[in-house]
Order: sequence, then C-alpha cells, then structure tokens
Amino acid sequence: MASEKERIYISCAPGLEPYLKNECAGLGIKPDISLKRTVADPLSGEEKGGFEFLGTNENIYQCNLHLRTASRVVVRLGEFYATAFSELRKKAGRLEWGKYLKPGQSVEIKVTCHKSKLYHSDAVAERVLGAIEDALHTAPGKDPKSEEKQLILVRLVNNQCTISIDTSGELLHRRGYRQAVAKAPLRETLAAGLLFASGWTENSPLIDPFCGSGTIPIEGALISRHIAPGINRQFAFMNWQNFDKELFSSYLISCQKAINDSHPFIYASDRDRGAIEMATANAARTGVNKDITFACHAISDLPGYVTPGFIVTNPPYGMRIVSSKDLRNLYASFGKLLRDRFSGWQVGILCSEDQLIAALEIGSPSESINLINGGIPVKFSKFIL
Repeated sequence: MASEKERIYISCAPGLEPYLKNECAGLGIKPDISLKRTVADPLSGEEKGGFEFLGTNENIYQCNLHLRTASRVVVRLGEFYATAFSELRKKAGRLEWGKYLKPGQSVEIKVTCHKSKLYHSDAVAERVLGAIEDALHTAPGKDPKSEEKQLILVRLVNNQCTISIDTSGELLHRRGYRQAVAKAPLRETLAAGLLFASGWTENSPLIDPFCGSGTIPIEGALISRHIAPGINRQFAFMNWQNFDKELFSSYLISCQKAINDSHPFIYASDRDRGAIEMATANAARTGVNKDITFACHAISDLPGYVTPGFIVTNPPYGMRIVSSKDLRNLYASFGKLLRDRFSGWQVGILCSEDQLIAALEIGSPSESINLINGGIPVKFSKFIL
C-alpha cells in the first residue's frame, strides 16, 4: 500500500534548477504549484535552488538514489506561526516526530532566524529539542546505541516557523567514490549539471583536458552506464521508524539491473601526474575506470579526433591560481588547439573571468549559465566550433 503524501523539498546549487526538474520529470515528479511556498530552502535561505512537491516515501527513496544534480531532499514536518518560546515548543511538539525518530535518537538541529521575534537560534533549538522530548517521551541523544545524528532544519521568517527533517544524510554530491581530490575539486552534482547543460548525450565522445581528480569524466561514465549516483551510499531515511527496507531493497535491485556495459569514448587528461593518479583511483572505486582513458600531458599534447563530440571542462581560474600568474596564455593556447583540432565539436567551459574566456578567441558563447563553484560566481560558457 502506498504511503501518504508529504511535502518534499529538493534542493540544488543555484543555476541547476532546470536540470534538476528534468531529472525529476524522468521520475514522474513535477513541482506542485498548489503549494504556496512561504519559505525558502531551509539550508541556503534563498529562493533559488530547488522546488517543492507532494510525494511519498517511495519518491524520497527514488530521489536520493537517482538524482545527479540534487544537493539534499527534505520533508516538511510542519509550518506554523510562533512569537513566543512556549508557543514554539507547544506547536512543534504536535508534529509527527514518532513517524521518523526513534526514542532517544541523536539529532542535530540547524536554525536560521530572520525578521522574527524569536531570533536567538540556540534558544530556538533548545525549544525544538524539548518538543521532540515531549512527543517521544525520551530526550534526544540519550540512547547510547543511537545511530548517526538526524538533521532537523528550523527556519523562522517573519515569525513563520518551518521545520523540516533531512532524508539524505550527507549531501548528495558525496557519492562515495571521490576519496582523493586535487586542488579546487568540482562537486559531483555540479559536474553532472555541466554535462546536462552542455547538451552531451551518453553516446557522444567526451573529453576533459583539465580533469583534476576526474569528476566530470567519472560522472559522464556513470550517466552512460546508467549507474545510479546513490547506489553505494547510506541515507538518513534508513534510520527512520517508517523505513521500508523491503521496498528500498527492491529499488536497489532495479538500479543494479539498469546498469549497462555500453559507454562512449571518454578521454580525461591533466598535466599533473598526481591528479591523474587520484582520478584513476576515484574511477576505480566506481567501477568505471575501464570506461575512461586517463592520460598525463600538457594541453598542447591533446590529440585530435575525427568524430565530433563534446569537450566539457573546468580549467584553472580565479582562486585556483597564484595571483601573480597570468592564465591568458594558457587560454589562448587552448583556444588555438580547439580551432585547429576540434572543428565541429561542442565545448563547455566553466570559468569565473570573462577575459579568460575572451582569450580563447573561439567566438561568442552560444549560451552562458551563471553558477556557483566553491563559493565563487562562475559562468558555464557553451560554444559550437
């Protein structure tokens, strides 16, 4: 029997919303316009970065397993007005905590307050902890065998309190394979978003000539092999009282059956030998190391290919370099290589500086998408050579 529907919020990095929605549509999930969105994402506090829908536990399991661009999936436990601490504790105590938390389970409460009478975040967290104790008749965190802490998100905006419970655990970009990272690593969720944004299809050749620890080519291999990004990790919902282990196991079996052996030509290079060693080790942890050709060489030694495909890459820029260095020569050399050897290819480049993109001299971008990488505003610029 299907579980009852709940308000579910999926968050992503700002700029990735269209690709997240496309992924969700593939799972039969669409934003519910009937839900009046009174607050923003409880983690970022911004109106950008996700959407809300009415869904079931089945949707929660599927979203965490399959979404490549999502950062986190949360369930809205409740929303109410509160201007006094006593009111906050009383109303929070009425929420269905027992549906998710086991008595004595450890919790972590993150609070943000904005334009509200209850502005002291520690005091708000204390009252919510008290509300959980009232509901479960046991103080949170008193069970010595308690599992990993369950994250509770509390947001007060204009005295309107929204309480959400995290379903994901660690952020969803942590697939589990990237134990070794190069300088300024690219999050897996953003790498997948760049591939979607580029227009790359899973049968097209893919090259990353600045691959670092290999995130873009590895995400490409995972997509082409139909390997679910969450297939090898744990989630917070697995500790819930209402966790349906049998149902979740059936989804895992379906994920395993969906994996195929076909993959396009994927080539990843970097001039840093240590980075290539990291990338190779990361790919091995996912089982896609045989699907990617890794090579250590300078950008000038990148071989040309007859069959047109996609170059999707994250070259050095901004905070990734010493301020005295000038990367315009690198970008100029890269642009010449693209003009000489990659006619007919499509190119997507992540960069924070317009002057570096201009130094490529490969024309104006067909599209530029504003994103955030490591706290730095960046653009993903697309070209057709």
